[in-house]
Amino acid sequence: MRICLVSETWSPDINGVAHTLKQLSSELLRRNSTLQLVRPRPAGQAHRADGMSAELQVRGFSMPGYREVRLGLPAERRLKRLWSEERPDAIYVATEGPLGWSALRVAEKLGIPVVSGWHTNFDHYCRDYGIGWLTPLVTQRLRHFHNRCAGTLVPTRQQAEELTAKGFKNVRVMARGIDGDAFSPAHRSSELRESWDSDEHRPVALYVGRLAPEKNLDLLRDTFSAMLAARPEMSIVVVGDGPGRSGLEKALPDVRFTGFVDPQSLARHYASADLFIFPSISETWGNVVLEAMASGLAVVAFRHAAGAELIDNDINGVSLAVGDEDGFRDAAVTLSQQPARYARLGRAARERALQYRWPAITDDFLAALNLAQEVPDETTRPCRV
Repeated sequence: MRICLVSETWSPDINGVAHTLKQLSSELLRRNSTLQLVRPRPAGQAHRADGMSAELQVRGFSMPGYREVRLGLPAERRLKRLWSEERPDAIYVATEGPLGWSALRVAEKLGIPVVSGWHTNFDHYCRDYGIGWLTPLVTQRLRHFHNRCAGTLVPTRQQAEELTAKGFKNVRVMARGIDGDAFSPAHRSSELRESWDSDEHRPVALYVGRLAPEKNLDLLRDTFSAMLAARPEMSIVVVGDGPGRSGLEKALPDVRFTGFVDPQSLARHYASADLFIFPSISETWGNVVLEAMASGLAVVAFRHAAGAELIDNDINGVSLAVGDEDGFRDAAVTLSQQPARYARLGRAARERALQYRWPAITDDFLAALNLAQEVPDETTRPCRV
């Protein structure tokens, strides 16, 4: 199949969209698919993606407060030229920015089927950044965009049901996968634990992710404070960066903050911890939950996104009802005091995570693109959840 990927972000950007597209494209190339890529021109040193038959880099601009996130500007003439000369069988638009809208308009004119991705919960972002009043308008605009596509791919059944209830059509589920060799308990490092002033008898709790308001940082702070009060000898490590880092560092002086780390080091950080604490409810999926589980960690999370899809409470992790912040904090404290229990949950977590492999995820992706090509007219498109 000839596929064009349109995205505002691409590896080596550190976010869920870039990670998902990197894994998908690698698997598609292994299957001899022909791939094109359309994205904003990277800031700083220019680089091009591997394996693409064509790559169009358009002008872009950085998001206020998210300098590392660039939005692509509309490029209809260049897109029309590219797709007229090298017509793809289907287009996957991963992001709904100006570039995504531009791609959708050109694809409609050329009669090329488009499948879109739902990678960001913009309603949460509106509330977390103090513009909750914009949520209905944003939802309406996104519904208009996605309903012009042949299908919209979401990572969980829960998300599919929620969007369908809001009037989104042709919603299909495509989960996220894991490389069980890259993320594995085999990468556990006693030297790394020693650098955290820990050993096999003192637990290590870990958080991985962007340090920003939408990640529920107040609850993360309160939970870590309570865990340290209950077990002063334990170590807590935070991997990631963002505008909330300085406030957390002041509130949690005994916690180790690493900033972002390279992929190999990240795998060692996961495997060398014992518990993974993830209070965010803004994710559409949450790759870090799957990575932590594959690494053999007992995860404490809300029943939301990957936390709802992957975790069976007290079988392969601990899950709390969304909004139960007291329960979340107490569950993390209790688990940190039960080494046999968090070891048992961690073993079961890995077994669960290994059910999510990228080849199977890619099968779902290709099925959605094939279905989009088969639909003769938008009025006859089936709604699939």
